[in-house]
Amino acid sequence: MNLINDVKKVKIGNKFEIGGNNRFTLIAGPCVIESEELVMEVAEKVKDICDRLEINYVFKASFDKANRSSIHSYRGPGIEKGLEILKKVKEKLNIPVVTDVHEAWHCKEVAKVVDIIQIPAFLCRQTDLLMAAAETGLPINIKKGQFLAPWDMKNVVIKMEEMKNENIMLCERGSTFGYNNMVVDMRAFGEMRKFGYPVVFDVTHAVQRPGGAGTTTSGDREYVFPLMRAGLAIGVDAIFAEVHPDPDNAKSDGPNMLYLSQLEEILKVAVKIDDLVKGR
Repeated sequence: MNLINDVKKVKIGNKFEIGGNNRFTLIAGPCVIESEELVMEVAEKVKDICDRLEINYVFKASFDKANRSSIHSYRGPGIEKGLEILKKVKEKLNIPVVTDVHEAWHCKEVAKVVDIIQIPAFLCRQTDLLMAAAETGLPINIKKGQFLAPWDMKNVVIKMEEMKNENIMLCERGSTFGYNNMVVDMRAFGEMRKFGYPVVFDVTHAVQRPGGAGTTTSGDREYVFPLMRAGLAIGVDAIFAEVHPDPDNAKSDGPNMLYLSQLEEILKVAVKIDDLVKGR
């Protein structure tokens, strides 16, 4: 199967398109909004790297992490403050932004600021949430549930299409494999691309060990880069990666986030693989 075939191109604001034979887009940022200062630091540095490497960039951070392992875990600043910070990123740096939603009412509010709405993996079958997101008309990045086979995402796609929104991206983040473990089946990208939409590889959540540290999620950061290389070799349309200046002290998902200081060298290799596979 040739995975570098034409699929629908999804327009991100008035900036660029994801899909087709375009160079991969990077969707990256900290897992959760910890502070405005941290968000701006990450966004500015990643944008600078992507500009030098000619990679289209979308900034990502969550205003709320509603599925934390423990009720005592940090969740974020909330929707009002979170969107205020994301708006500053978008306007100051002139880059698209994406955040995730957890309830249907979030969608209209989030759509006032962001360029892409993200559906969390655990919620990818929630019909009301999908419908509310689709109604905004924005591009929707839908993460495949850890509990779903890739071909089961067809029903998710149909829900979106029935709502007359074909600005769809399908995101692989691994499948549950026994207890506290995730495994990425590389065939998933081909299966989901058969639906005709761009595919995204969430390389940092793919190495999670959900609940692996008791009250928090653990992960295997050392495998992020190898998995990224494998996904690019297959031919994905975007890479989703969470990055942080100090992952070991991050407030969410630290064990699987990339060090911001290492990102440029990782992306230099990523560009070479993507160019080779896509025939540039």
